[in-house]
Amino acid sequence: MKVLVAPLDWGLGHATRCIPVVREFLRQGAQVELAVVKANARLLREAFPELRQRLAPSYNVVYPKHGYNMGLWLVKNGVHLNAVSRFEHRFVEEMVARHHYDVILSDNRFGFYSRAAKSIYMTHQRRIAFPQALSAMEPVGQLWHASVMKRFDEVWVPDYEEAPGLAGAMSHVKICPRTLKYVGALSRFSWTVGVGAESAAGTVAASAAPLGAASGVAESIASAYKFVAVVSGVEPARSRFEEKLKQAFAKIPGRHAIIQGRPAAGVKTWTEGNVQFFTHLPDAEFARVVQGAEWLVSRGGYSTVMDMVYLGGKCVFVPTPGQYEQIVLGDELSRAGYANCISERNFSAESLLDLVTRRPEVKIPQPPQESPLVAAVKSVLEV
Repeated sequence: MKVLVAPLDWGLGHATRCIPVVREFLRQGAQVELAVVKANARLLREAFPELRQRLAPSYNVVYPKHGYNMGLWLVKNGVHLNAVSRFEHRFVEEMVARHHYDVILSDNRFGFYSRAAKSIYMTHQRRIAFPQALSAMEPVGQLWHASVMKRFDEVWVPDYEEAPGLAGAMSHVKICPRTLKYVGALSRFSWTVGVGAESAAGTVAASAAPLGAASGVAESIASAYKFVAVVSGVEPARSRFEEKLKQAFAKIPGRHAIIQGRPAAGVKTWTEGNVQFFTHLPDAEFARVVQGAEWLVSRGGYSTVMDMVYLGGKCVFVPTPGQYEQIVLGDELSRAGYANCISERNFSAESLLDLVTRRPEVKIPQPPQESPLVAAVKSVLEV
């Protein structure tokens, strides 16, 4: 059976959480191809050097400079987003007719479905979070998202079925217009534990180790860091966050690391004061850096949360201003004792140290041994 997997290009999180899905389709004998854009092509090439990539339409998202402008930004860009959605649907129909795909899996790409193939929509945001002042509009957001889901045959939720799971109220909504399957926490690091761990670990090691060794990055990684920060998301928020991290870490004794999340820049490293920078790290080296850190600091996108399920990092999340799903998720994880959370406005060396001193013991729950993703893929391929 021939499968086309297409992650959304709003940051790298959608691409990274598709990696275990692709691995499972391959493990069960499917022929898989990837629909990519420039921003995520290199990352997916590292994970799957043998798979064919098809260039897909890009949403080309650039967020507003200030988070409080996000509502206005959505209104202004609604026409553009709808245009891309319509165009990508025409693109998919043409690709299915030309290359005979049996299954289309869209990670949050609204128009990436085909009437001639089994179409699966993957999202954890069944409830779209609105700012408190506009919370009365959330039912409208749910109805709109439900209208998107109606275009697909199935909806896959990367979370656990038993509430609250990891995403809480965002993923656990009563009404769904299509067949709904919870497929568990999806992480490119799922090879560290659980089903298929041995074979997946070999895949990661084979693709990641040569890159690290060739660049000298593997040898330069310290045995331990106090804080490791992972920078992600779209501009200009991504660069603003990195600058805040640099300023804070320079004031905190010890050795720290910043992973910039720029796979297109290759694998490079350098040191500024007590901070080591990495443009990007292949999976094996990324896991080594994070697991050797006392604390992880990141935006707290949902894909990062799922990665930490497997890597076991103690997390401080700094939600992107204006991305209310990150704010809601950070608040819920903090209340559950799974992670610490601090706003970007209040982020500094002093506030970071105060937070980890007051709440030193936080931990995201570990995954079950058997992933529900296995059954979901099997049900698709057996049709």
